[in-house]
Amino acid sequence: MVLYGASGHAKVIIDILEKRDIEISHIIDDNNEIVSLNNYSVQNNNIGIGEASLIISIGNNIIRKEISEKLKVHNFGQAIHPSLVIDKTSKILEGTVVMANVVINSSVSIGKHCIINTNAVIEHDCQLENFVHISPSATLCGNVIVGEGTHIGAGATVIPNIKIGKWCTIGAGSVILKDVPDYAVIYGNPGKVIKYNKIE
Repeated sequence: MVLYGASGHAKVIIDILEKRDIEISHIIDDNNEIVSLNNYSVQNNNIGIGEASLIISIGNNIIRKEISEKLKVHNFGQAIHPSLVIDKTSKILEGTVVMANVVINSSVSIGKHCIINTNAVIEHDCQLENFVHISPSATLCGNVIVGEGTHIGAGATVIPNIKIGKWCTIGAGSVILKDVPDYAVIYGNPGKVIKYNKIE
């Protein structure tokens, strides 16, 4: 496995891959001052990816999308923590990372290059589009739809049957009781729109 991004997020992915006995050949980063991370070599270009599986180890959803489009890699891998509890009817697509103690229940669909962080709970029939980040201890109740690139903050709760648009930001600890429009930034209990993200 090759990682793109010598970040704190990469450190967690390294731990997951080591626990799964998946070999990491090296890490790639655009910062030429970084030469190693957790005892793994960091290269400063994308030469040497070859046929190896790649995970984009960057937490920022926009940057993860940009890199995935730039690299045009056809063999993205996954990092799935061994403590994951997942129903056999659910699916996780390529490039996605799932941290420790996550629960994914029945008939869930998780897109490409998502991050499902520590202790998150995703209940039955939820649909997550590509580049979504569900932060630690966030809970999506049943039949929630989350649009592309949306970031749901730590400890946030989304009640059942809610649709959250693309490239939204849901603040930590927020409680979402109604549908959320595209690009909305929401905080509070109940969650209220504070502003809108500007996505180029």
